[in-house]
Amino acid sequence: MNRQWLIDGQPRGRAMRESDFKEQSIELAPLGADCARVKVEVLGFDPSMKGQMENIGYAAATSQGDVMGANGIGEVVESNDPGLKVGDKVTGRLCWQEYATVRARDVQTVPNDDLLTARLGPLGGTGLTAYFGLLRHGRPQPGDTLVVSGAAGATGSIVGQLGRLAGCRVIGIAGGEKKCRWLVDELQYNGAIDYKNELLKVRLKELCPGGVDVFFDNVGGAILNDVLARIALGARVVVCGGISRYEAEDLPAGPANYMNLVFQRATMAGFLVTDYASEFSRAHRRLEAWLRSGELQYREDVQEGFENIPATLLRLFSGKNFGKQLLRL
Repeated sequence: MNRQWLIDGQPRGRAMRESDFKEQSIELAPLGADCARVKVEVLGFDPSMKGQMENIGYAAATSQGDVMGANGIGEVVESNDPGLKVGDKVTGRLCWQEYATVRARDVQTVPNDDLLTARLGPLGGTGLTAYFGLLRHGRPQPGDTLVVSGAAGATGSIVGQLGRLAGCRVIGIAGGEKKCRWLVDELQYNGAIDYKNELLKVRLKELCPGGVDVFFDNVGGAILNDVLARIALGARVVVCGGISRYEAEDLPAGPANYMNLVFQRATMAGFLVTDYASEFSRAHRRLEAWLRSGELQYREDVQEGFENIPATLLRLFSGKNFGKQLLRL
C-alpha cells in the first residue's frame, strides 16, 4: 500500500489548516517500463508551498484531490529504468507519499554522504535562492551593510553568511532571543534584531547608522516598510518572499516608504531561482565547497512521522521552525 496526503482545501486569503489535506491509501500499481519506485525517506518544506496550492502563477497548477507536491529524498527500491538502480539515493519532486514512481530524468542521483539532507536545504532550492538572489540582485560589495529579514530561516541564514563571505557587515532580523543569539554567536552576523521584542525602527537606526546598502527581504509587510526608510544611496532591495502576507485575508497596502527608492536612487527587484537553472551546477559546487570548509553553517529542524506531514508545513507560518524544515518518514 502507498499512503498519500491529498489537497483537500483552498487556503487563499486565510491561514492554512491541517484539514486542507486528507490521507488516503492506495494499492501500489505494477511498475511500468522505464520507471523506478522510490521509497520516500525525507521531505522538505517551504512557505512557497502555500502559493503552490493557491495557483498564484509561479508553480504548476494544482487541484483538489492532487497528491501534495514537495521535494524529497528517497531510495530506489525497484527499477525498470536503466538510469536508476536499486539502492540509489535520489532527490526530486517526490510528493507527500510513501512511494513515488519516477523516471531518471525527473530526479537527481545524489551521494549517500554527510550532506545528504543538505540537498533539500543549502544544496537545494533554498541555497540556490540565497545564492542567486543575493549575488545577482543584491550585488554585495565589501563594506556594504546587508540586512536580512527572516534571517534565521533556511534561506535567510544562508544569505547572511554569503554576505559575510563577500565582506559585508550583516544584520539579521529574526523572531526571538534564541534565534538572534544563533545568528551572532554561530553564524557571525554583526548584529541581530528581535522584531518580537525590540523596536525595529530604533534598532535599525542603531545598527545601520550609515543606512542599508542591501536588503534581502523574506517577510514583507511592516518590516519591509521600516527598512525602506533606512536605505542608503544606491541601495538594492531584493524581494524573495512575503511570509507576512501568506495568511492574510486581504493583500496589504503597498509600503508607505516606497518613495525612498526614488530619493535614494535605489532599486527593488524580485526574482525566481529557476531563471538561473543553466548555472545551478557551478553554484552547487561553490556552495558545497563552503559547507565542507565550514565557511557556511546550516541548521535543520527535523520532525518525524508520515501522519505529521501537514502539521509540519504549518510550523513554517507560526515561526516554530528553527532552520530548514524537514520531516523524516
